[in-house]
Amino acid sequence: MNKLALLCLFAAPLLWQCSSPAAQPAAEQGNTETPVNTTKTMTTQSKAFVCEADTEWQPAGENVVRQILGYNDDIMTVKVKFLVVGAEGTPHTHPHTQTTYVASGKFRFTIGEETLEVSAGDGLYMEPNVMHGCVCLEPGILIDSFSPMRADFLK
Repeated sequence: MNKLALLCLFAAPLLWQCSSPAAQPAAEQGNTETPVNTTKTMTTQSKAFVCEADTEWQPAGENVVRQILGYNDDIMTVKVKFLVVGAEGTPHTHPHTQTTYVASGKFRFTIGEETLEVSAGDGLYMEPNVMHGCVCLEPGILIDSFSPMRADFLK
């Protein structure tokens, strides 16, 4: 038997176990948490694939634009592009939990009473209802995730 056939013979059961934990009882998974309800019906959701070239940029402030990358009732991911130095993410609050990944550029962020300069590779967390905003120090892109989704971003 060749090496590939042996690998498939021995690895296939392991791959099934790793990729199908939902098929195993929770006790066998070592999971004591309540399973996520995957049968929830979403009232609002995006297409499964959202291609940059087919998605319009929306104004999000002066010299700031955004693309909605994907969402359902529970979560939304948004790409925000700051076009020039000095462009602002105007300080604001909202009832959503937010995380932000700095994909490129450099920004001075204020979250609550704390201010810090961040750049590509950095991440941020904003609690619901906490004042936050930023100033662009070097043009770039932020990837924001919101929970639940931002219904106000949908047209």
